[in-house]
Amino acid sequence: MTNQSEAAYPTTTEKLTLGNIAVSVRHAGSGPTILLLHGFPHTKQVWRAVEPVLIDAGYRVVSPDLRGLGDTDRTPDGYHADDLAMDQVRLLDALSSDAAHVVGFDLGAAPAFALAAAHPGRVRSLTVVEAILGGLPGAEAFLAHPPWWFGFHQAPGGLAEDVLEGDEGRYIRHFLATGSEVGVPHDLEQHFVDAYTGHARLRAAFEHYRAMPGNARWSRAWAEHGRLPMPVAAIGASAVEDALARQLATVCDDLTGHLLPRSGHIVPVDAPRELAAIVLDTAHRASIS
Repeated sequence: MTNQSEAAYPTTTEKLTLGNIAVSVRHAGSGPTILLLHGFPHTKQVWRAVEPVLIDAGYRVVSPDLRGLGDTDRTPDGYHADDLAMDQVRLLDALSSDAAHVVGFDLGAAPAFALAAAHPGRVRSLTVVEAILGGLPGAEAFLAHPPWWFGFHQAPGGLAEDVLEGDEGRYIRHFLATGSEVGVPHDLEQHFVDAYTGHARLRAAFEHYRAMPGNARWSRAWAEHGRLPMPVAAIGASAVEDALARQLATVCDDLTGHLLPRSGHIVPVDAPRELAAIVLDTAHRASIS
């Protein structure tokens, strides 16, 4: 399948040096900025069916690969959510964007939340998709039986990457097959497999998971006194359901919750137009607030 955004619109894909890291980013369109942060095991390509809808609506869409993932540099450290949020601040600066409507999906939810919490002036609205935000109450039932891979990916000593090296394709395809109701297109599936093949690529991915306990401590401390003032949308689908909305309700002044029961976990693939519509509605709420 051809990348719809690249087929329909002039796009720029480049690597921008931001401090100690070169970040691969694709951007297209004009107007207010929408920043899209992907999850695992994905790259910025997971947004390819969402981007055209947002561009058509009059927005500039910015889709980076997160630190260590896709074509962005792999670094020894810097994988905590507040560090990843600073990557996005520097990215917005490099693209001359004072603020953005921020969307975080799966693994991208933690840096999206940290960006809104620590740098609220840079976030016009926040949409968080199919994720649990460690450290915030409201997801106790979900976390009573957390996904098995959380512990595996967090195991010390590089266990997960040592075990999986050489059989990455089988592992990544498992997540893609179980995460999508409609099926990830073959070319996109192969792209994701390639992006996570090799010990160094696996290590960087699992560093995001190893940062989760620290992220939870950071969020818990922030939530003691912090509030999110911007419009926020919480989107749940088959995996997280309404747990994310319950969490965000504890820290948001303007929250809407959405359930997409016919979508699998990989919402940008299964329900791109529904997701885009919620992002646009949340952005509109920001424009009239």
